[in-house]
Amino acid sequence: MSESTALPSGPVAFIGGGNMARSLIGGLVARGFAPAGIRVAEPVEALRAELQRDFGVACFDNAQAAAEGAAVWLLAVKPQVMREVCAALAAQARAQRPLAISIAAGITAGQLDRWLGGEVAVVRAMPNTPALLGAGITGLYANAAATSRFEQAAGLLAAVGPTVRIDDEAQMDAVTAVSGSGPAYVFLLAEAMQQAGVAQGLSAEAARALVQQTLFGAATMLTRSEEPAEVLRARVTSPGGTTQAAIETFEAGGFRALVDRAIAAATERGRQLSAANE
Repeated sequence: MSESTALPSGPVAFIGGGNMARSLIGGLVARGFAPAGIRVAEPVEALRAELQRDFGVACFDNAQAAAEGAAVWLLAVKPQVMREVCAALAAQARAQRPLAISIAAGITAGQLDRWLGGEVAVVRAMPNTPALLGAGITGLYANAAATSRFEQAAGLLAAVGPTVRIDDEAQMDAVTAVSGSGPAYVFLLAEAMQQAGVAQGLSAEAARALVQQTLFGAATMLTRSEEPAEVLRARVTSPGGTTQAAIETFEAGGFRALVDRAIAAATERGRQLSAANE
């Protein structure tokens, strides 16, 4: 896991100005990247106005204008429109030879390279929604043309949390399944724990407060401790105690196998989405 501090050199163009792009822009500016070096393409006028007001970045209503002169392109549009957006930028990609970073799920580096006209330095990135709070993590895969420029991509995505380099692009579907989709698994656990607490007589407000802080505290221990998860779990599980009773119930119900099947299903769905874009 890397927490690179190397910021990109030269202008950065964000193609798409939605929530994730906004988080990255905010993170870059907070780390000292000059707003004058950030160019954003966003078709929605209200979003352009907000970005200009909040960060002082240059905003445009089309991708070609934003990409002009930018050394790094951050492609932050929906997967279903990525091919169209790339096709419109292909001539500029051949002329400018940018580093193209995509945060679109299910779009391969090969597809991006082909849609942008070929021989393009492409990094495929999978951040997750805690990036909106600066607490995300991003898996990064670079094609051969982007190997020498990988640190630029890592430095940009590090604006919203640490990064993990993935050498085999096939593993990006597993990254999506584990960390990209992962926050939803935690939210599901929180829902279930709150409902169970209410079933045991707690008020909804008390159950919510107890669950939220418990998950936050446990996650904090997990990230700050050098001990692996299994050691931390064992340390809280006293023989014959309440925690052991709960853990044994989870295990008897096939908890690990269920998690394994869920992540396998998400991984396979990622492969299907990639294939559907061919």
